[in-house]
Amino acid sequence: MSPTNTAIEPLSFREALGHYASGITVITSHTDGEPLGFTCQSFYSVSMSPPLVSFSVMSSSASYPRIRQAGRFAVNILSGQQVKISNQFARKGTDKWHGVEWHASPLGNPIIAGSLHWLDCELHAEHAAGDHLIVIGEVKALNRHDATATQPLLYFKGQYRSLAAPGAL
Repeated sequence: MSPTNTAIEPLSFREALGHYASGITVITSHTDGEPLGFTCQSFYSVSMSPPLVSFSVMSSSASYPRIRQAGRFAVNILSGQQVKISNQFARKGTDKWHGVEWHASPLGNPIIAGSLHWLDCELHAEHAAGDHLIVIGEVKALNRHDATATQPLLYFKGQYRSLAAPGAL
């Protein structure tokens, strides 16, 4: 089959990519005496040396310019019990922090209570890519909880999912 020159329909593109399971994170920062954050499923590791991670965010994001200004952010990797947190931080125009317990990371970023893991990052680079920005952070601190006791929050085909029991494959 040869490629065609027809435009890719955005909904078809989104549906196709929805068949790729991803973890859910909340990207947070603290600036002007106020915590801020947003739900993000476009997160991945970039480099081991130096330790770099990346996330993508809409260019029109209301939260990201303030994170850029702060020059630092935390990646809160959500646990399977944090669907409500994911939904809460995905909404625009609401108090995302209402009822959310958090503490400050070593860099001063909000760490959401109950997160599976967190990574504390300084802004390393930013690249424009279509209607998104690709943000790269250098990891300065991290914390791993006992991952055997908790499952990650996953997203697949437009729904939250959980992992099968170990050995089920």
